[in-house]
Amino acid sequence: MCVTSNTAGAHAVDGLCESATALYATALREGRVARSDLVAAPCLVRRALVHPDPNDDRWMLPLPAPAALTRLLIPFAREVSDHLSDAAALLDTLLPFASLAPPPSDPTITVIHGNDRIMDSLREASRAARSEVLTAQPGGNRMVTNLRAGLENAQAVIEAGGRLRHLYQHPVRYSRRFAAYLDHLGPEHLEVRTMEQAIDRLIVFDRETAYLPAAPGTESALVIRHPALVRYLVHTYEVLWARATPYDDPLPRRMGISVRTCRSHIARLTQTLGATSRTHLGALLVGSGIVEDEPGGV
Repeated sequence: MCVTSNTAGAHAVDGLCESATALYATALREGRVARSDLVAAPCLVRRALVHPDPNDDRWMLPLPAPAALTRLLIPFAREVSDHLSDAAALLDTLLPFASLAPPPSDPTITVIHGNDRIMDSLREASRAARSEVLTAQPGGNRMVTNLRAGLENAQAVIEAGGRLRHLYQHPVRYSRRFAAYLDHLGPEHLEVRTMEQAIDRLIVFDRETAYLPAAPGTESALVIRHPALVRYLVHTYEVLWARATPYDDPLPRRMGISVRTCRSHIARLTQTLGATSRTHLGALLVGSGIVEDEPGGV
């Protein structure tokens, strides 16, 4: 029996009980489920995972899992976006008062003014990173100078044994400059995901130091080293990351393998053939005869 209370033995209010899980799987396989069977699993109806069959009121039709997931995640994405907007509003309101009091002897929140100082600070932080750098970038087509600086910083992280995760909006998929940037970095060191939702700029080094704009439209950056604030920013980033789309997911999906496995194959081929980029790898594969160059092919 499906229950919705929070008493012992009950599942969470927003979850699916075992009966509902089994019925939903059956409905997806068979294309429908008897309305009478749903008495034991009302959470399927409450979650709108099934809907009435317009041709026969004895049956209910299942909502495909991808469509259900998209619909159910929208409220969570909006909630995260609202939290980010609230945080930005607080910064805009309180930051001007920061200069009215003397800074602490060991501040965990500082402001850097001027693009050159910001770039120098990011460069130093990249060289000092040892494990992971998380970045979120709004828009989709960064300037050439920003990409060049980003490439230098990324290579510094990789040379130190670290890895990177980039989160962008979908338009970056159509940027030739960004594709060239990715070609210079191996997939084993970098993972990229994109999303439709607008995001704020954020860079986190080793989950210890975070950079974000101090105020919209100004050349100033907020550097946060306060552990609780950094943990909050990382948590927000991870929520967005989990809902974003892998940058190179179409290929593994067509091949029926995971993104990690696909990247592993690409990395091994790149190393074996001595390729310097994915474009170079494609040319070498065609030249070697492993892959035929079919006219009009993709």
